[in-house]
Amino acid sequence: DDLLGLIDHFGFGKVVLCGLSVGGLIAQRLYNRHPKCVEALILSDTAHKIGTAESWNTRIATVERDGIEVIADGIMKVWFTPEFHAKRSAELAGCRNMLTRQALPGYIGTCMAVRDADLTDAARRIAAPTLCIVGDQDGSTPPDLVRSLAGLIPAAHLEVIRDAAHIPCIEQPDALVSLIRDFVASLPEGKSAHG
Repeated sequence: DDLLGLIDHFGFGKVVLCGLSVGGLIAQRLYNRHPKCVEALILSDTAHKIGTAESWNTRIATVERDGIEVIADGIMKVWFTPEFHAKRSAELAGCRNMLTRQALPGYIGTCMAVRDADLTDAARRIAAPTLCIVGDQDGSTPPDLVRSLAGLIPAAHLEVIRDAAHIPCIEQPDALVSLIRDFVASLPEGKSAHG
């Protein structure tokens, strides 16, 4: 609802909507509720269903008891490649700080939302052109999971970014931007989009 409010506020007719991880779930849900406002979708490192109720409940219980700090290193291992860990330690520390400094109620609420989101049937009804992107070393939404999302969406195309994990916009921004530009350029002319 907030995203739709922003689209309306800025007066965009149709958008090319790009969502990463939980943002990809939000993008799918917006399309499901308001397909006429979406010209195309770019779904990066996301899926129609991420994880299991048990895995999310375990994470929620852990952070409620011990805080986000105790899971941060494990999350960084699935979010970023070993090479990123070895060669870009300052950026890694910044991302880790961003994660651990989140408000606990917001983080738990997000975990609950991801746990409860099953967009399998909704994905089958996406008729907009869709680009699904995944890092070849993504440990949160592995390539096979993103491939299954692309397989559900009739108008989807899958691209795998080499040497990237869950956050390719940080690890391989040039590769990601190139894919996005090529996809947007391939959309039918005359349909002005913002996103």
